[in-house]
Amino acid sequence: MHFTRKKRSLNVNKSLSMYALLIPGIIFILIFNYLPMYGALIAFKDYNIFAGNNPIDAIFKSEWVGFKYWRQLWAESGFRQAFRNTLIISALKIGIGFPIPILLALFINEIRGIVYKRTVQTVLYLPHFMSWAVIGSLLLSILGTTGPVNAVLHALGFGGVKFFMDSSVFPWVLVISALWKEAGWNTIVYLAAIAGVSPDLYEAATVDGASRLQKMYYVTLPSIASTIMMLLILRLGNLMAAGFDQVLVMYNPTVYATGDIIDTYVYRIGLGQLNFSLGTAVGLFNSIVSLILVTTSNLFSRKTFGRSIW
Repeated sequence: MHFTRKKRSLNVNKSLSMYALLIPGIIFILIFNYLPMYGALIAFKDYNIFAGNNPIDAIFKSEWVGFKYWRQLWAESGFRQAFRNTLIISALKIGIGFPIPILLALFINEIRGIVYKRTVQTVLYLPHFMSWAVIGSLLLSILGTTGPVNAVLHALGFGGVKFFMDSSVFPWVLVISALWKEAGWNTIVYLAAIAGVSPDLYEAATVDGASRLQKMYYVTLPSIASTIMMLLILRLGNLMAAGFDQVLVMYNPTVYATGDIIDTYVYRIGLGQLNFSLGTAVGLFNSIVSLILVTTSNLFSRKTFGRSIW
C-alpha cells in the first residue's frame, strides 16, 4: 500500500505541468456551472428581485415557499403542453436525425476522389455555421405563403401549405430544418472514428469476398459501435433540449399547441411574465429529468451492450 501511494505521488509530481493546464478549465466550470446553482433556490422561494440589495441577495431574503411552484407546474396547462411537445419534437429529432449522420459518414468514407470528398464535406458542413436567425429568415422566405414552395404547389393544383401556421406541419419543419443544419457537422465524430479502424480488417474482408456494402455493415459499423453508443447516450441526456434558438425564431402563437417547448415556456414565463420562481422550477425540473435520462440510458447500455460512458 505504501509503495502504491509513493508511486502515485511520483506520477503526480512528474505531471504537475499537465495538471496545471486543468486549472483554467476547472475555474471556468466552477464559475459558470457550479456557482449559478445557488440560483436554483429561486424554485423554492417566492422570489422578489427587490427584496435585497442585489439580485443574489434577494434570493437569500425572499420568502421560502417550499414546493408551491412545483405543485403549480402540473396545474398549468401550458407547462403540460410544452412538456409533451418537447418529448415529441426531441424524439423525432433523435429518431430521424441521429442515424442520418452515421449513414452520411459511412458513404463519405467510401468516396475515393479526394477533391470530390472534400467538396461534399464542405457543402454538408456549411449550414452548421449559419445562425438560426438567418436560417429562420431563409425558411420564412422559401416556405412562406408567398414563397416559391407554395407557388409551385399552387401551380400544380395542390393548394398552399401554411408551414409556420399549421400546428400539424410545424413540428416537421423543426425536425427537417434541424437535420439539414446539423447532419453534416455531426458526421465529423463518426468519420474520425472510422479513420481509426484498422486497414487489416478491410483487407481480410476483401479476401473473403465482401462487397463494399458488406464491409460497411460487418466491419465499419461494429468498429464504431462504441462511439455511436456514447453519442446516443449523450443525446438521450439532452432529450429535454428540443432546440430553444430554433423554436424561438420560428414559432408564433398559432403553433403553440405543437411548437411551444419547455425552454421557450421558461423564457415566456420567467422573463416575459417576470415569474422567476415558476420559470426556475420548470428549468430545474427539466435538468432533473435530463440527469435521470442520461443515467438510466448509460446503465442500460452498460448492462445490455457492455459499453458506457462511465
